Amino acid sequence: MKFHSEFVPHTSELQLFVSDLNRSTNFYQKIIGFKILTKSNDTVVFTTNGKTPLLTIEQTSTKRVYPSTGLYHFALLVPERKHLANVLRHLLSTGYPLQGASDHSVSEAIYLADPDGNGIEIYVDRPSKQWNWEEDQVMMTTKALNVEELMKEVSGVSEELPENTVLGHVHLQVSDLKEAKDFYQKGLGLQIVSQFGYDAIFASYGGYHHHIGLNTWQSAGALAPKERSTGLKWFSIVFTNDLERNKRVEQVKKFSNVWEKDDDFYTKDPSGNMIRLSLKK
Repeated sequence: MKFHSEFVPHTSELQLFVSDLNRSTNFYQKIIGFKILTKSNDTVVFTTNGKTPLLTIEQTSTKRVYPSTGLYHFALLVPERKHLANVLRHLLSTGYPLQGASDHSVSEAIYLADPDGNGIEIYVDRPSKQWNWEEDQVMMTTKALNVEELMKEVSGVSEELPENTVLGHVHLQVSDLKEAKDFYQKGLGLQIVSQFGYDAIFASYGGYHHHIGLNTWQSAGALAPKERSTGLKWFSIVFTNDLERNKRVEQVKKFSNVWEKDDDFYTKDPSGNMIRLSLKK
């Protein structure tokens, strides 16, 4: 997973507001396959390796109202194709409803949503040498996943995500695509690697197919959700060193406010999506 290593800036962690902490804890532990790292009265921190936080959920009483900006989905990247096969077999055994299964040429993916409607993608990448590029644009498609072929990869029985599962990318709903593009490209330094018409773009660091997705499919001109609404609280981008992070912080200040807390910097994109700018621990 070279695009999520110490050598490339990448997405690494996120926090969600949920309307029923116990229900969501059960979902993320038993359906998705996370392990609980820490737990309090209103917050649960999940991990896959037993030591590194990947997802945090926090209780709220405010439900997200649509249309609004915010999370479209977050994507969990598993290491190997057999792991995706095992995940799919487990999900099917639970009877939990899936929303789709797609072949994107660069990856194979399964889609579902948590009890609050937060979108989740679980996927595996094809080797990067198999990705097709036209100049600086990566070719991504959406075709039906060959489930029968994938299931031939099933190996072992496990209800848990592999320990080296990572936050592969975050896909956001924004109100204005041009504003968002300027913020992520000129502020945070991502490269635009794919564009779908006038309503979706994909951006990355280091030649990945995408660390960030942005769309206005159901959110053009929409406002941000109310404070503490169900959905995204923040997601993090990890930078490789302090010099690089400081450079991005200064660039982002041209577009948005930046504040510091507990050795991390925070900002919001033009659509109100909060981002934590961290260093590799």
